[in-house]
Amino acid sequence: MEGAVAMKGAGGRGKKERKKAVTKSIKAGLQFPVGRIARFLKKGRYAQRVGTGSPIFLAAVLEYLAAELLELAGNAARDNKKNRINPRHVLLAVRNDDELGKLLQGVTIASGGVLPNINPVLLPKKSPSENTPSPVSKSPKKK
Repeated sequence: MEGAVAMKGAGGRGKKERKKAVTKSIKAGLQFPVGRIARFLKKGRYAQRVGTGSPIFLAAVLEYLAAELLELAGNAARDNKKNRINPRHVLLAVRNDDELGKLLQGVTIASGGVLPNINPVLLPKKSPSENTPSPVSKSPKKK
């Protein structure tokens, strides 16, 4: 146990080994930076005081929204046979999802384009032979 004995210097205090820092994000089980969000909330002066739980909650909400958007954009990229997500895939993901579309209703995504949409009035009309019903009745007559 010679390694466990701390070396004593002036004043009788030994060098203490510091524990590895555990961030608030790790404690909360999140990927988004809780400490940074707390700092932004304080420096932004949104309120006089900021509770301890509010940056954790905000980080969790932001992480969920980012994960949802990335999943849908990844699916859109895979549908277009691409390995990389580009702004077009983000736009398709947002506009085709009801809840994300409502959240980002007034947002313009740069280089996103528009949803493919052709008004039915502009489509060519079907030939008249397809519109007329055939002489064969749909159900047999009862006797």
